[in-house]
Amino acid sequence: MFPLSRIRNCLFRYTEKPQKLSLQFRFLRLTKRNVINKFPMATGGRVTRNDMKYILVTGGVISGIGKGVISSSIGTILTHCGLRVTAIKIDPYLNIDAGTFSPYEHGEVFVLDDGGEVDLDLGNYERFMNIKLSRHNNITTGKIYQNVISKERTGEYLGKTVQVVPHVTDAIQEWVERVAKIPVDKDNQPPQVCIIELGGTIGDIEGMPFVEAFRQFQFRVGPGNFAVVHVSLVPTPNSTGEQKSKPTQNSVRELRQLGLTPDLIIARSQNPLEPSLRDKISMFCHVSPTQVMSCHDCTSLYRVPLLLHRQDIVPYLTKRLELSSIKLPLQRKFLRKWREFAEKCDKQLVEIPIALVGKYTKLEDCYSSVVKALQHASLFMNHKCRIVYIEAAHLERDAQETQPEVYHRAWGELCRCSGVIVPGGFGVRGIEGKVTAIRWAREKGVPFLGVCLGLQAAVIEFARNVLGIRNAHSAEFGTEESRNVVIEMPEHNPEEKGGTMRLGSKRTVFREGSEESVVRRLYMLADSVDERHRHRFEVDPDMVAELESKGMMFVGQDESAQRMEIMELKDHPYFVGTQFHPEFLSRPHQPSPPYMGLLLASANKLSNFLAHGCRISPVPSEFGSYGNDPGNYASETGLSSDEEIKEIHGAFMRTHKVMSLPRADADDSSTSSSPPEFICKDELVAGDQSQ
Repeated sequence: MFPLSRIRNCLFRYTEKPQKLSLQFRFLRLTKRNVINKFPMATGGRVTRNDMKYILVTGGVISGIGKGVISSSIGTILTHCGLRVTAIKIDPYLNIDAGTFSPYEHGEVFVLDDGGEVDLDLGNYERFMNIKLSRHNNITTGKIYQNVISKERTGEYLGKTVQVVPHVTDAIQEWVERVAKIPVDKDNQPPQVCIIELGGTIGDIEGMPFVEAFRQFQFRVGPGNFAVVHVSLVPTPNSTGEQKSKPTQNSVRELRQLGLTPDLIIARSQNPLEPSLRDKISMFCHVSPTQVMSCHDCTSLYRVPLLLHRQDIVPYLTKRLELSSIKLPLQRKFLRKWREFAEKCDKQLVEIPIALVGKYTKLEDCYSSVVKALQHASLFMNHKCRIVYIEAAHLERDAQETQPEVYHRAWGELCRCSGVIVPGGFGVRGIEGKVTAIRWAREKGVPFLGVCLGLQAAVIEFARNVLGIRNAHSAEFGTEESRNVVIEMPEHNPEEKGGTMRLGSKRTVFREGSEESVVRRLYMLADSVDERHRHRFEVDPDMVAELESKGMMFVGQDESAQRMEIMELKDHPYFVGTQFHPEFLSRPHQPSPPYMGLLLASANKLSNFLAHGCRISPVPSEFGSYGNDPGNYASETGLSSDEEIKEIHGAFMRTHKVMSLPRADADDSSTSSSPPEFICKDELVAGDQSQ
């Protein structure tokens, strides 16, 4: 093994010969990396070529500025360029993961296949880029310090003083490099580009170790493999009506002082960035005008990739990161599906009002995946979903006595909705309101979907009002006098909260004889599906026989046949509950089947959908009532071609890991979904009092 200085001396000796003179000038143009590549044996292979490209996305001025959507949009654009893209989210808090957070802190807790409880931004990454991430793609300060302290306890630092620099910063860099190589798509190939979103804002004290780590990291991987995208706010004060660049200038100045120079500045504003302001940001932030991009408020999140693409982000990143492997399709085809989906979001006029009865209704991010799943399902059927948030506690009898106006308003909103969804959650607050809303949906024939706690609440309601067990409750919030029809899982450890639930992707097996089940037909008559779970409690298996004797059928169970996974009520337009969270696998072009069923039933179209084969995307040789011409089906559903139908059908099968049985012809005697008989507020209140 020879040092680089010895290689240089040896090469310059060749200049004594006339035929070798050109070698001297050629060597002067060689970088250290090129020398290593040309003389690997001489350097001992200590440094290797790094083909991974890293894009760091930072934020300034305020948190929640949209870094997650912009990171997802950049990933979507690069994915459509033919690159394999992964993503990492860094949260600078000391928690190990997001599992113990209240949804009001950081929004919903998103669950991954491996059981990781992570930030909701990873849900955006998966939905936008159609990838599957792991818990290691979410880095927190708690994880890093846990890793460093564990190494110190085992003596890996050889007695040295453990410090933030270099030990914590090195641990961050090593984590990023390791996770960036993990395959995330169906091809199981290592990614080529890694997008890293740094949570919080530049200047936050808790984020300083990460900023310092990436200051070092840019030299570790080389300038051609690292780019910084800074997202900053451009406010428009009402007093002047003029866009202001000073917050962005200060934010970029802070970033530069910490050792990072932005390659792209994405200005978040209410309206499109004015050309004069773009030039001003360019001048004071030391970047060219082409490096300043506008990202104003759009009609939907799905327009953000199109907005960035129109500002030539691809040519810039291609040059900046030396992405010579990019082969762009024709301009008219680039992001075509994404463009069509975004346009469909804006064009839908027929609304379906869906009541979301929950306990975290003050913040939309608390049910982010549920909202996205409803949107995906409604757009697939060319409708627009209007979500009506109803606080569950406002539906309870206590609210009628203490806040009668709020109580009547909540019930009035519920009565005007075409469907009801009760999502997951924890805690006793609002549980009686959820049970009452479920009873109303069951008795009035209103389509209903219960997810996780929503399923458990439906079982409690059914046991009370159909089986006559008036004290039926859940072990989570019942009393000693309660009869628990929902029990605690044996393996759950109540003394510890973090990571002790049943988490991640688990297999649900459809029971024999359930071929006529609505949910199973929505899953294309699969015999099993893999969906993601997050729960501590489950339906008591000893109660199943009694519940089924009155019409509440459990058509899906776990592989041991002891845990109830899917509930379905007979003789109802759509009354379904799932112990798993189907919203976590919903994608813009691959909506979740249970959510599809809710929207179809709410629009009075479920029976027709079932009668034509119950296919999220039809098998290419069968097109139901549209005949044998795929063009007829495409014109009705918005799909552009037979090839796209095949592609979406295959993607759905892969996403849910559907295990299919041989298909039988669809039965025409499908479940009726006649419009529910709504009642007015006065009738409802009178009915409540009479009960």
